[in-house]
Amino acid sequence: MSKIRITITVLMMVGFVLGIWAFFVEPKSFKVREQAITIDSWPKACNGKRVAVLADLHVGSPYRGIESLQDLVAKVNASHPDLILLPGDFVIQGVAGGSFVAPEEVARVLKELKAPMGVFAVLGNHDWWLDPKRVERAFTDQGISVLEDRSVTLNSGKCELRLVGISDFWEGPHDIVKAMKGIADSEAVLAFTHNPDIFPALPVGISLTIAGHTHGGQVYLPFIGRPIVPSSYGQRYAIGHIVESGKHLYVSPGVGTSILPVRFLVPPEVTLLSISSDL
Repeated sequence: MSKIRITITVLMMVGFVLGIWAFFVEPKSFKVREQAITIDSWPKACNGKRVAVLADLHVGSPYRGIESLQDLVAKVNASHPDLILLPGDFVIQGVAGGSFVAPEEVARVLKELKAPMGVFAVLGNHDWWLDPKRVERAFTDQGISVLEDRSVTLNSGKCELRLVGISDFWEGPHDIVKAMKGIADSEAVLAFTHNPDIFPALPVGISLTIAGHTHGGQVYLPFIGRPIVPSSYGQRYAIGHIVESGKHLYVSPGVGTSILPVRFLVPPEVTLLSISSDL
């Protein structure tokens, strides 16, 4: 066999193995990944509070059916978070190999999530495309608060936070003024939303904003980056902890898939954030 044929054969085998990994192995995987972040403006009384971020569940996408969701809920509860945030995209539209799961079924499973500071949701663009009122009603009927451009005060011992939910940047009003109404400058603010593209417009007074939507691009290619990120800012807000102009953003890569059931070097995860101020 010539060197050229050997090279072609090897490349084909590598491509086959990588394809199996990207379409079958990695999308099917799941973990709760702990991430510690430091934020100067975070109240010391809230140091070490752990926030579980269940982003982009896309229930019904390949490997992400109801049984998978039940397993996810059990693993999140076993990690004992203080607060659970659900930043939208609970349903799917048109994922190859997927099967639609009604938001009512999704909410019936998610109601089993437990955290002493509560479980809160905002809607994503896929939820809006289905029917925002239906999705919100499905969650509120199960006792899960949906914070669309509004806030609530959270207390845990001496820790007090104002949690702000901001509606989707693409499809919701994303009315920041309404969401921040009545919040004093002295209050510590934690915000969450679906799409991170709203981040540049948010006020400096928010200690941390949590988002999803991008799936971390679903695919990361070494030396190249993330070929497709559903953001006007390209890879700027694709994943992880971003600090700009004194403001902090954390973007979770999420759990499900959209359009194509592929993930490569961006494994599905529930992000468990441990947040503290500089000590």
